[in-house]
Amino acid sequence: MINKIRLIFTIFLFTAISVFAQKREVAVTVYNDNLAVIKDVRQLELKAGASELRFRDVAARIDPTSVHFKSLTAPDKVIIAEQNYEYDLVNSNKILQKYLDKSISLTTEQDSLFSGKLLSDDGSFVTLQRASGGIKLISKSRIVSINFPELPEGLITHPTLVWQIINQNAGVHQTEVSYQTEGMNWHAEYVAIAKNDDSSLEINSWVSIDNRSGADYPDAKLKLIAGDVHRVRQPIIRKQRFDESVQMLAARPEFEEKSFFEYHMYTLNQRSTIKNNQIKQLSLFPATETSVKKIYTFEASKSATEVRVNLEFKNSKNAGLGMALPAGKVRVYKEDPADHSLEFVGEDNLKHTPKDEKVRLYLGNAFDIVAEKNLVEKKPTGKHEHEESWQVNIRNHKEELIEVIVIENIYGFWKLKQSSHPYEKESAEKINFAVKIPANSEATVSYTIEITKK
Repeated sequence: MINKIRLIFTIFLFTAISVFAQKREVAVTVYNDNLAVIKDVRQLELKAGASELRFRDVAARIDPTSVHFKSLTAPDKVIIAEQNYEYDLVNSNKILQKYLDKSISLTTEQDSLFSGKLLSDDGSFVTLQRASGGIKLISKSRIVSINFPELPEGLITHPTLVWQIINQNAGVHQTEVSYQTEGMNWHAEYVAIAKNDDSSLEINSWVSIDNRSGADYPDAKLKLIAGDVHRVRQPIIRKQRFDESVQMLAARPEFEEKSFFEYHMYTLNQRSTIKNNQIKQLSLFPATETSVKKIYTFEASKSATEVRVNLEFKNSKNAGLGMALPAGKVRVYKEDPADHSLEFVGEDNLKHTPKDEKVRLYLGNAFDIVAEKNLVEKKPTGKHEHEESWQVNIRNHKEELIEVIVIENIYGFWKLKQSSHPYEKESAEKINFAVKIPANSEATVSYTIEITKK
């Protein structure tokens, strides 16, 4: 097979005009939306006058139009005359295509050596024109190695930025290159443990950084931006497959959170290496405990019978939190008192949540609570008006008193003419009834609404 073929270059001609790089400092800022900004500071030796500068180890998914280069040592002495991004990377098929109509030699499994002009490579067979004039077809599955005299022009081993520069200050320069790249993302993950009869939550938070940009970032200063940053998108579709590794750091580095423009920034207090095709997990903040309230809700509709179980808490300093919480999945566990094992009880997605805002997590449907909504009467009251009378019956099979919030969505202009329970108007189209149901009992909410079509 072709992936077993050894490619041998008897003469390897690949030079970079500037390869001096003694010191490197990398900073990576990762956004929620498949974007990262890389700042790469290196020491480079720059020649006097006009020369070519090659800058390797950049992201394979770089946006070349976002690149900015400058000399920190002598910014007024170095001018960029031209910039190119070279990404035609070496692989066996590209090398063979570059050698069409040129001479190569190859060895098969039986140590047979064949030489000649390469006429074609169709993926299954290599066709050679022998020096004697004959044509030889060789199955790729039999090929062990292919020998080329040199690396074809235009192919490189790493994605490379190439600048044509004009320099008036020869010597070693501290340089800074910044650019945007796709292929990097981050999100938060929360693990919560319900305690004290579900009246408190112990919350741990991790951030997961997924690097598929095509480059490593050694010992990088790391920042994360939470928020919806507007970007102008190009209709480009990429399909790539990656081998992934997951690395969770045993140590607990900390992030410093602060407001930044209209977003929130989280800066890691130590440097971290971010490898390509790696998911790195870091602790966002230490475990903290907050008070929580269990809330049962029933979204009233003809077909629904499930009563939802929610946990609600306030993201406030007084409640044990009080920092901007980035979006992420919250997994909730509860301890089994019989053996003290933690059992999974549900999960929900948390949106970006500022401090002092309420969070309501939907974890699942209550097993021992059932609700039904039934239309009792519907009658016209005018040309565009009619009345609807409804009943919502809730049956509590638990051994304790509960409260269920019945949520009714009403569309059009409406007026509540009668109700068996007090209600709260949440919005122009939503009202809530708070209904208490004793243990092993049931309760019925009845109401009549006059509706005018819009």
